[in-house]
Amino acid sequence: MITLEQAARLRKAGVLWTPAAGDRFVVPDREMDEDVFVVSDMTVEVHDYQGSKVIGFNGTTEWALDSIEQREVIWLPREEQLRALLGPHFRRLEAVPDGFAVELTSSTHSSPDAEQAYADAVLHLLAA
Repeated sequence: MITLEQAARLRKAGVLWTPAAGDRFVVPDREMDEDVFVVSDMTVEVHDYQGSKVIGFNGTTEWALDSIEQREVIWLPREEQLRALLGPHFRRLEAVPDGFAVELTSSTHSSPDAEQAYADAVLHLLAA
C-alpha cells in the first residue's frame, strides 16, 4: 500500500479521485491516520450532496462519524489505479532484489512495495 505521505503528495499534485466501491482512503488529522477505510456499497457509501461528494458511514462503524466530505479524506490508490495514471509512459513492473521497480519510458522508480514504486513513478511524471 502507498504511504499517507505519497497519497497526500498525489492529491496536492492534482490527481483527481472519483470514489468507487473498493477504493481505500484515510481520514487524516483526527487521530485515525493509521485506519484505512474502504468504499463499500454496504458500509461506506458515496453520496452527492449539494454539489459535492460526501462519504457516508452506515451502521456498523463503532465511532461517531456519520459522513465526511470527500475533500477531507485522502485516497490511497491501488496498484492498477496507479498504473492507469501512468498511461503510455508505463513499460513494466519488475521484481528487483530490494522490492519492485516500475520502468517508464524515461525513468525507473524502485521501492520495497510495488504500489509505492508506482506512486513514485506517478509523482515523477506529475513533477515533469
